[in-house]
Amino acid sequence: DVQLQASGGGLVHAGGSLTLSCAVSGSTFDDYAIGWFRQAPGKEREGVSYISSSDGSTDYADSVKGRFTISRDRAKNTMYLQMNSLKAEDTAVYYCAASRYAVGSSEARHYTKWGQGTQVTVSS
Repeated sequence: DVQLQASGGGLVHAGGSLTLSCAVSGSTFDDYAIGWFRQAPGKEREGVSYISSSDGSTDYADSVKGRFTISRDRAKNTMYLQMNSLKAEDTAVYYCAASRYAVGSSEARHYTKWGQGTQVTVSS
């Protein structure tokens, strides 16, 4: 069974950086697309970024393009989200998730396995 463990959240000033990690067990990156989502208080969960297992292609939400970078380390079976130039509006609980498909998507309904979430708070 696939399990995901997210970590790396914290409190950072606006303009700062954080790197989130997602350790994956029970599967490899060859099987499913993996992605990052976030949910701010009172808002719906939104897709931030994903990597397709089919070809390693990536995509980002418009709100984070140019600031966030998704990557994976096959040897460690770990996915990362490097977040730079953080803004107050990036404050949310961030989740990593594994899709049921090889091609990634920003649709949360395509993801069947979820990590527990890690809080990111950006102070302005």
